[in-house]
Amino acid sequence: MARAQLVSMTPDELKARTKKFAVDIIQFARIIPRDPINDEIASQVTDAATSTAAHYRAVCRAKSRAEFINKLSGAIEEVDESALWLEILTESGTCANSKTNRLWREADELTRILCARAKRPGPSNGPRSNRPRIARNHDSQINNQQRINNQRSVNQRLSDCHRYQKSSEALIFANRPDTTVVGVSHVPTGL
Repeated sequence: MARAQLVSMTPDELKARTKKFAVDIIQFARIIPRDPINDEIASQVTDAATSTAAHYRAVCRAKSRAEFINKLSGAIEEVDESALWLEILTESGTCANSKTNRLWREADELTRILCARAKRPGPSNGPRSNRPRIARNHDSQINNQQRINNQRSVNQRLSDCHRYQKSSEALIFANRPDTTVVGVSHVPTGL
């Protein structure tokens, strides 16, 4: 999928896509072989995927840029966790790569889309400065410090997204059949 297409999804399209991802994971979890360990992993992957959809719905209701980034960061963490559980299921031999690969790729694409979304202004908030606002009166110094700390947290999350995108691009490059990459040990076999 082209990068321009990833960035141009509307919030409603992304809501539908995250919900479809959650439903697909629920259906997949039903075919995981039953035993106590697999049941726990199935529960974890289902929780993460459904939380992705729930977090993104909350993103669409954000009232400020900080709230937008906070909720979007939650969605990014959850979809990335979904990918982790899918990798574990594949690498442990619990599920065949042919069963997890499509879902893993969708989790990866959603992570990229959500990270790209974090770099754009929040819904109907318009462009915002990255500098924290300065409190205008003496009584709000505590609130000002909280705003500065929140902005630092937002900036750190954006930085984490940027690092994830770079590492994810390296993984995709590493998986091209015409390339060889040394030292990438955490890539699931066949992905």
